[in-house]
Amino acid sequence: MNKTELVETIARRTDLSKKDVDAVLGAFWDIVAQTVAKGKDAVTIPGWIKFEQVTRAARTGRNPQTGEALKVPKSKAVKVTAGATLKAIAKGTKPAPK
Repeated sequence: MNKTELVETIARRTDLSKKDVDAVLGAFWDIVAQTVAKGKDAVTIPGWIKFEQVTRAARTGRNPQTGEALKVPKSKAVKVTAGATLKAIAKGTKPAPK
């Protein structure tokens, strides 16, 4: 499902306009991006998903073409973790909401 289909589905289920749904989703992603960029807090929807910033330590890597060792500097990345409810639905041990 892409963003357009998601907006249409939410609008149909909630009787909200597509414009309003799109504005809410846009604001949600802006808040997630701002929170992850700060790196101090995580955005968590209990049971469903968690977004947080992580720091990857510096390490020694290898160039796959030459085999030469090279230093990979520490870096920041985003970590997205599925919650227990979402995992159970994906496994099939819990029914998906209708």
